[in-house]
Amino acid sequence: MNHPKFSSADSKDKINSSKKLIFPAGFYWGSATSAHQVEGDNYNDWSEWEIENAKFKMQNAKLKEWPDYILNNYPNPLQEENYISGRACDHYNRFCEDFDIAKKLGHNAHRFSIEWSRIEPVEGKFNEKEIEHYRKVILVLRQKDIEPFVGLWHWTNPIWVRDIGAWENKKTIEFFLRYIENVVKVLEPYVKFWITLNEPEIYVAASYFSNQWPPQKNSLISGIKVYKNLIKAHKLSFKKIHQISPRSLVGIAKNNSFYEPFSNNLLDRLAVCLNNYLRNNWFLNRIKNYQDFIGLNYYFHDRVKFSLNLKSPSGIFAENKNRNEIINDLNWEIYPEGIYHVLKNLKKYNKPIYITENGLADAKDEKREKFIKEHLYWIHKAIQEGVDVRGYFYWSLLDNFEWDKGFWPRFGLVKINYRTLERKIRPSAYEYAKICKTNELIL
Repeated sequence: MNHPKFSSADSKDKINSSKKLIFPAGFYWGSATSAHQVEGDNYNDWSEWEIENAKFKMQNAKLKEWPDYILNNYPNPLQEENYISGRACDHYNRFCEDFDIAKKLGHNAHRFSIEWSRIEPVEGKFNEKEIEHYRKVILVLRQKDIEPFVGLWHWTNPIWVRDIGAWENKKTIEFFLRYIENVVKVLEPYVKFWITLNEPEIYVAASYFSNQWPPQKNSLISGIKVYKNLIKAHKLSFKKIHQISPRSLVGIAKNNSFYEPFSNNLLDRLAVCLNNYLRNNWFLNRIKNYQDFIGLNYYFHDRVKFSLNLKSPSGIFAENKNRNEIINDLNWEIYPEGIYHVLKNLKKYNKPIYITENGLADAKDEKREKFIKEHLYWIHKAIQEGVDVRGYFYWSLLDNFEWDKGFWPRFGLVKINYRTLERKIRPSAYEYAKICKTNELIL
């Protein structure tokens, strides 16, 4: 199916003739963060892994060529401290200041996560002080009329969970449910939207298939076991949360990509079908009766050629052949039209959809405004065609610790000076604010 590209010169007149795109009443506009990436001073399986691997990552980064605009920032890829989360953005202590910024920018919703390792640092011992901290976080959002979307697991595990094999061990499901029960019982009066898991398929692929993230096990059998345990964990969590709070709405944040064949030959089309089914739909198919909404994280378009590589970053039996005409600082292709196709694919589940992540690394803030507007154009088109999209969360509110990449990729609407922790709102954030405040996109 061919559609006009928003960014192409020959389509400008068609798109500009619309001038104003109005989004549905009650649409949620906001941004997202995750605990480990912004809070600072977390102690979990990731924080230990970072310290053990920082020097290796720095030395490996020296083998690459880096532009000056990346190296002139602190920390940069050639500095060991880049790969250790440490105090991060100190959001744990400065959340009020950060939510003041979100309010100033017109956000009426915010997605964040609770750090399990803070709540239960030792097996069976729950830190009431930390649960109270997150209650205060939610109350501050409520006071500012910002709807909280609360994540319960965003890839990090307490040390004691890691030591029993983490999600390979079925007992982790039981422990996760106990953690959820302790959290939800306290916070449910203030929370409507719960996100049980963030991007389970990305976690499994990077931690168990491609040897990138802890525990770096690189085992197909282990990865499949983890995937199945995460499915069961979500289903039981869905039931548990509804038992405690029948009014709550529960879903996951799922990373789906837009796949299209490199050529029209049978093998390339087969690679597309395989990845649509296994990477985009398999998890959702198994929890379709256990979700009140779908959270969509969209970043990637993959034009794939069939390959015998079972564990390619581009997918299963797939080699990426993107043109990469426009890329972000991480060399990820920017392809806004893809979100339209992904949303159309999700329509079959007949659930409300929230774009729980969509963003880019752009240290110079040269592409972010256009990136947001082009994605919103295609989201609006999907809405016009009957897809029930009810909110958009840009990733991220703040520059943050980007996992194995460290601090150098700059995703934030708000720039962080990691020496002083000064916050500075980027120009693109003010452009996004105009959309948030008016509920409309001016083309």
